[in-house]
Amino acid sequence: MSIATRRGDAGTTDLLRGQRVPKDHPQVEALGAFDALNVEIGAARLASQDPAARELMLKVQACLVALMGEVACAEEDAAGYEALGFKVLREEDLALLDTWTAAIEAKSVRFEGWATPGSTAEALAFERARVSARTAERRLVAVAGTGRRLRPLVHQWTNRLSDVLWLLAREAETSRPGP
Repeated sequence: MSIATRRGDAGTTDLLRGQRVPKDHPQVEALGAFDALNVEIGAARLASQDPAARELMLKVQACLVALMGEVACAEEDAAGYEALGFKVLREEDLALLDTWTAAIEAKSVRFEGWATPGSTAEALAFERARVSARTAERRLVAVAGTGRRLRPLVHQWTNRLSDVLWLLAREAETSRPGP
C-alpha cells in the first residue's frame, strides 16, 4: 500500500475514524501544529545536555501522540476513542509538567525581562519548541469553534508544556552559558 492515496488531491483529508474534512479545518490545523511541535521537541531532546530533560522530552513526545489522537477524532467518535485502547493524556502527565516547573523554579533560575533567544544552541532548541507549543495551543483553542469539545486536561497540558520549555531554556542559559 502506498502513502500516496491521492484522496487528498482535492484538498480534503480524513479525521481519525474516516470523517472527511477540508485540509484547513481547525482540527487539521491543530494536528499540523502539534506535529510541528513534536519535531521541535525532538530537536530539543537532541540538543539538550541534561539527561533528565532528554528523558522528559521523550515522555512529552509520547504525550503528544496521545493528544493528537484525541484531537484527530470527530466529536461523535471522541467518547469511544479511549475505549478502543488508544492512549489519552492523564492527570499524571500534567503532574509531571508541574513537577518540572517547580523543580526548575526552585533552582532560582535567573531571568530578567524578555528573553533574547540564541545564547546557546540548547536554549534556542527549547525556545523553538516553546514557540511551537504556543502556536499549537492557539490552534487547539480554535478547534472549539467547530463544536468539537476537548477535555480541559488537553488544554491545561498544552499550556503548561510551554511554561516548562521556557524554564528549560532559561536553565540552559544559566547553567550552560554559551560563548
